[in-house]
Amino acid sequence: MRRFSSLLALAAVASSVFALQAAASEPANRNCYLSIGDKSGTFRLQTDDGDCHGHSSCGNNMSDLPQSRFAGITIADFANQGAHLTAALAAEAGTFTCTGTIRDGELSGTTAFTPNAAFVARMEKMGFTGYDNQKLFAYTLFGVQTEWVRSLQQLGIHGMDADNLIALRIFHVDPAFVNGLTALGYAVPDADKLVGLSVQGVNADEVRQIRTLGYQPTLDQLIQIRIFKITPDFIQRMQARGLKNLTIDKLVQIRIFKLAD
Repeated sequence: MRRFSSLLALAAVASSVFALQAAASEPANRNCYLSIGDKSGTFRLQTDDGDCHGHSSCGNNMSDLPQSRFAGITIADFANQGAHLTAALAAEAGTFTCTGTIRDGELSGTTAFTPNAAFVARMEKMGFTGYDNQKLFAYTLFGVQTEWVRSLQQLGIHGMDADNLIALRIFHVDPAFVNGLTALGYAVPDADKLVGLSVQGVNADEVRQIRTLGYQPTLDQLIQIRIFKITPDFIQRMQARGLKNLTIDKLVQIRIFKLAD
């Protein structure tokens, strides 16, 4: 059961990271489309290789990015039909630009990406190597910074590398998240386990509630609990039915085989 749940967690992480990193394919000589995002205060960036012509079904869709991260364009510019603009997204890892023309409320043009050699040098000093434009473009989009990387290293997190730093950043792993776990008595998880915990939405408050019900879940069990929706309310409902000696593994089996229905 534990192995099955771990495989599910890894599959969920892998599919999520793959979908997000797919948007960070080779940034040079691509078409770009920038528009106002669905979320307030965001712009939506999409790129494709020239064959999609802006169709979302074959393009590399991005999550909405904060407007504050872009220079050279404002919300008002999207109403200026025919305006020629360069929108720039600058980060420590490099600078991405989308240069084109406003058409029907969207900036449509071509991309350019300039990596930051000083950033690469700083990362190499910290033990991270193997950088190319594609990876640096991903770092730029998701805001990977040396200060954040160093803050994780100082916590003693093992297994960090140039690739899983992207996943750690995408899923908002930071010192506060790690410290929330260690404050509950857990050892510092390795990088991949932290991604798994974060992508499943493990949080300290829910862990405390489950502990008050008599459980001391391991980190792997915390992932199982989230995957199979073993909430404090669910546990209490099962206990109210008179079910005794309910281990976490038994609760997971109840969910898998729909015995609670």
